[in-house]
Amino acid sequence: MFDDLADVYDAMIDWPKRLQRETPFYRRLFDEASVGSVVDVACGTGRHAALFHSWGLTVEGADLSPVMIERSAARFGRPAGLRWVVRGFEEPIAEGRPFDAAVCVGNSLALASDLAAAERAIGQMLAAVREGGLVVVQVLNLWRLPEGPCQWQKCQRVSVSAAGEPSIETIVLKGVHRWASHGCLELAVVEPATGRLLKTESTPLLAIEASELERMALNAGARAVALFGGYDGQPYDRRESVDLVMVARV
Repeated sequence: MFDDLADVYDAMIDWPKRLQRETPFYRRLFDEASVGSVVDVACGTGRHAALFHSWGLTVEGADLSPVMIERSAARFGRPAGLRWVVRGFEEPIAEGRPFDAAVCVGNSLALASDLAAAERAIGQMLAAVREGGLVVVQVLNLWRLPEGPCQWQKCQRVSVSAAGEPSIETIVLKGVHRWASHGCLELAVVEPATGRLLKTESTPLLAIEASELERMALNAGARAVALFGGYDGQPYDRRESVDLVMVARV
């Protein structure tokens, strides 16, 4: 659903800052579990997969979108130990538990059609990881948002272009809102020179409870589950935490 807005979403993230913040978290986890291979489920534009590969790990980046996989391969190539695959996160990942870790981050799990689909995705990740390995899932904590109007989070100038067209300067507005157990990601792209609205998108998101995420993992065979409110390792707080990060041990 993000194929025609991949450049916009990617440009709105400060990737160096984000990966710098998350790196100590993953380094510690991967060292503790002796991780040598990772499958990045719903890898998007491939930033995390490429980061893990730069550490000398064998990595598979998978995404339902062929456009995302094409962009990932074009940006990071296909060197030894880095593989790109078109696959949805509800599909079987591999046989024989060949991976030491599986990750699903960037709020990707919240794009599942419902909780049953999210649970199937968790099951596929756990089934692909060896005993002693781990599964990491990160979603936006929508429960901290009051029900009602959109909470606008970002307003940035982004240069975008269509295939074969020159790039143009745009203003991108991004926001999130919640109603009951559902949320929505709102995006608007405006041409500042004319005020013309170029694109809008409203993407439904699941508001996943921490207890639901833990139950899904335990039902799928996880032996232990830890829940955090972010990559600094702080405890999860339903009312305050921006993120919900689950680490499930297999």
